Amino acid sequence: MTARSAGIAHARTGAAFGRAVPWALRVVALALLLLPCLWMAGAAFMPTLERLDHPLRIWPAAPTLEHFASVWSNGIGAPLANSLLVGFGTTLLALALAFPAAYALVRLRFPARLDLLFLMLVLALKLMPPITIAVPLFALAKRLHLLDSTFGLMLAYQIYALPMAIWMLLAFVRDVPVEYEEAACIDGAGLARRLVQIVLPLCAPGLIATAIFVFIAAWNEFLIALLFVSTPSRFTLPLAIAGYVTENGIDWGDLMSAGLLASLPTLAVAGYVQRYLLRGFAGGLK
Repeated sequence: MTARSAGIAHARTGAAFGRAVPWALRVVALALLLLPCLWMAGAAFMPTLERLDHPLRIWPAAPTLEHFASVWSNGIGAPLANSLLVGFGTTLLALALAFPAAYALVRLRFPARLDLLFLMLVLALKLMPPITIAVPLFALAKRLHLLDSTFGLMLAYQIYALPMAIWMLLAFVRDVPVEYEEAACIDGAGLARRLVQIVLPLCAPGLIATAIFVFIAAWNEFLIALLFVSTPSRFTLPLAIAGYVTENGIDWGDLMSAGLLASLPTLAVAGYVQRYLLRGFAGGLK
C-alpha cells in the first residue's frame, strides 16, 4: 500500500469516526433522558411483590394495573380535574393579558423609555425564584380572601405565567410586518380590529407555543398550590402526588402510576399541537 493510499484510508476512517461520535453521544443522551421515564412506567405496572424481590428490575415480568386502580380508588380523579381547570384557566388568562401587552411594547411609543423599564421588570419577575415571592403572595391572597379557591390559584400563577407569556410573545409580534397594519389603517380599521383580524392570526403559532409552556408550568407548579390550597377536594395533582410520600414509607407503585397519569395530559397536548409548536419555535428564533 502506497503512502497516498494509506493517507486516504486514514482520512476515511477519521471521517467515519467523526460521524459516529456525535451519533453515539446522541444515543447516550437519549438513553439518559428515557431511562427515568422507562423506570417510572415499569414501576407503575410492576406488582408490589416483584418490586420487593427485584428492586433493580426496570420492566415487570408480569405487568399489572393494580396501582392504577389503587390511585383511582383513592380519588386521583378530583386533583386531575382541578389541575386541568387551573392549567387551562391560567393559560387563557395569561394569553388574554400578555398578547395586548406584547403588542403595546412592540408597536406603541412610551415616554422616557418606560417600555424598557417594563421589559426589565418582566425579565426580573421571570427570573425571580418563586420562593422569594411566595410568602408575600400568600399574605396578599389572604387579605383578599383568595385562599383555597381555584380562581385565586389562577391569579397567583400569573406572577410567573404572565412574564413568561409576554417575553415569548414579543418576538412573534415583532415578526408581523407593520405594513399589513398600515394598509388596514388606511382602510379605516381601528386598533382593536387590527389587533384581532391581522396580528392575532399571524401570531397563532406563537400563541400556541406560549400556551403550551404556560400550561406545563401551571400543571407542574407545587409551591404556590401548597401555600394556597388546604382543602383536599381542591388539591391539584402535584399536591395529591406528594401525599404518597409519608412518614410510614413510599408506595413506589402508586407514586409512579400517579406520576405517569400526571405526565399524560401534557404529552397529549404537546403532541396534538406539535406542528404549531415547531412553527412557533421557528418564528421566535427569526
